[in-house]
Amino acid sequence: MALYAELHRHLGGSVVPRVLWRYLHRSESDLSARFPDYSEFEDFYTRPRDTLDEYLELHTLVESVQTAETLPYFIYRLMRGAYIFENLAYLELRYTPFLRTDAQLSQSQRIDQMAEIVQIVGEASRVKEYPIVSSQILCMHSRLPYEVNRAIVALAAQSDYVCAIDVAGGDAHYAERLDEFVELYVYARSLNLKTTGHVYETTEGCYPELLPYLMRIGHGIQIPLLQPHLLKEVARRGQCLEVCPTTYLKTGTMKDIRQLKQVFDRCFDAGVDIAICTDNAGLHNVRLPFEYESLLTHDIIGFEELQACQDAAFRHAFAWNYAQRPASMLTSLLKTEVGAI
Repeated sequence: MALYAELHRHLGGSVVPRVLWRYLHRSESDLSARFPDYSEFEDFYTRPRDTLDEYLELHTLVESVQTAETLPYFIYRLMRGAYIFENLAYLELRYTPFLRTDAQLSQSQRIDQMAEIVQIVGEASRVKEYPIVSSQILCMHSRLPYEVNRAIVALAAQSDYVCAIDVAGGDAHYAERLDEFVELYVYARSLNLKTTGHVYETTEGCYPELLPYLMRIGHGIQIPLLQPHLLKEVARRGQCLEVCPTTYLKTGTMKDIRQLKQVFDRCFDAGVDIAICTDNAGLHNVRLPFEYESLLTHDIIGFEELQACQDAAFRHAFAWNYAQRPASMLTSLLKTEVGAI
């Protein structure tokens, strides 16, 4: 039964380790020789890293194999797992389309090819046997030139497969180009694009200058931890934090998941919504229901707070066009059937 909404999942980090390992061996990739045994690959792929930058290097491994030809293979398995094992009714996939284009082409040719990538991802995500409402978030990237990032924003505004834009690539790297990213977000809003952004994930990624342009905040955990005075303004804007619990342990941002209790407590007290997400379910070998269970068993939130976060995920979903979440629809349907007896 599909019940949940996932607002923050990266295409590059969504491939579960066994699917990726099998693909590498079937395609006779150079990496298959490095990891002949699956258990060794799983350990390498999912173990915690010391920093966010080290963690993000794993994305380059997956990006190199997610090409126009192979994306349908990976996305079909992603959607199958999301429906069967995670009970997802709604999924937003985010990625940088430029990084899936042919690296042998010129920059302008790769920019042109981005539209093809977006179409491939969009069509592959619509799987009849696994009916999930899905959409794409296109990510600008801290290590891509301005021209490419601007083209990503323009493409997002032109595609029916896309619901929003984001900026990614490690929030510590925005500082020297902050004015540039502010300009790009202003441009995005002028095109009526919805917006989120990876900010306040780490202690080096605190940029209050970007907050006014975001409709949701990717991670945002350092706001309640380091700058709680901003929560009142976040609540006034109706912004939602996309909190991804396992990520902070995998990137060295937190040493103990219990540190998130202050994040949730302060946000609830300030009236700031939180959507619980996975971020990189494949890299973590973790699915969304586990994130819920982990927060509950560590006494970070209770069942009422979990329900509030699940409701917030649908309320802040960029492409969920219904007034209710699926559980409410089913409840209404059951009441109607009982009344008819």
